[in-house]
Amino acid sequence: MKKFKLALSAATAVLAVVGFTVAPQASADELANLKSRIAKLEKAEAQKSTRSSGNMVFFRGGYARNDVSRYTNILTDTGGAAGQANGSQDGWYFGAGFDFSLSDDAFGLHDGTEILAELMFEYKEFDRQTQVANPLQTVVGTVTNPVHALTPGTGTVTVSQFTLSASPKVKFMKGSKFRPWIIPAGFALHVISPPSDGVTVLDPGMVFATGAEYEVWNNIAIGADFRYNLSLGNNLDGTNTDGFTTGAYVGIGF
Repeated sequence: MKKFKLALSAATAVLAVVGFTVAPQASADELANLKSRIAKLEKAEAQKSTRSSGNMVFFRGGYARNDVSRYTNILTDTGGAAGQANGSQDGWYFGAGFDFSLSDDAFGLHDGTEILAELMFEYKEFDRQTQVANPLQTVVGTVTNPVHALTPGTGTVTVSQFTLSASPKVKFMKGSKFRPWIIPAGFALHVISPPSDGVTVLDPGMVFATGAEYEVWNNIAIGADFRYNLSLGNNLDGTNTDGFTTGAYVGIGF
């Protein structure tokens, strides 16, 4: 009996020692797991803080084409025996704009869809020819710049267009690096140069667009878009500003 009690006491002592040894080890493992979870949460929070809020500034450039050329307009064609038709349908453009985030869940309708307001401006150039003696241009030049009017053939006539637009933009696949988007309809204001035959320059219209972008690094995205401008009426006395642009852009989120 004494031997049995002695063996039982020894076993209890061994179990106690093992318990004291294992318990700190278990606590250490739990602490390590807790630290790992905290580190993951901190990393996720840091990544979230560096992610764009949906706002973006972008810079665009590419090909532009008007539905109708400006050939035979009084103030565009350079005139004279050596003059050329001026005002091709084909041209180029560059511009920039801003996206301002209005809702990151389509106003509660869908978590993966953002609604933004886009403000954009662009310059389009369609032609540039040397100025030759054109009677009407000479008369206008005499009034605005008498010295230049005395030296025809030394200047150029640039056919260009400036566009300012404001549009709602719907951007899909929130959280993905690849983001397609559309502009269902926006407002655009076009300013042409030279003026139309009726000496008017302003033409309001609508803009429709679609595009997509891909985030390449730290809120920097590259993308491509297609935009079509539709005028609201014959505001330029026969000069048509309808047409499209297509090209690439670089965007920086902030």
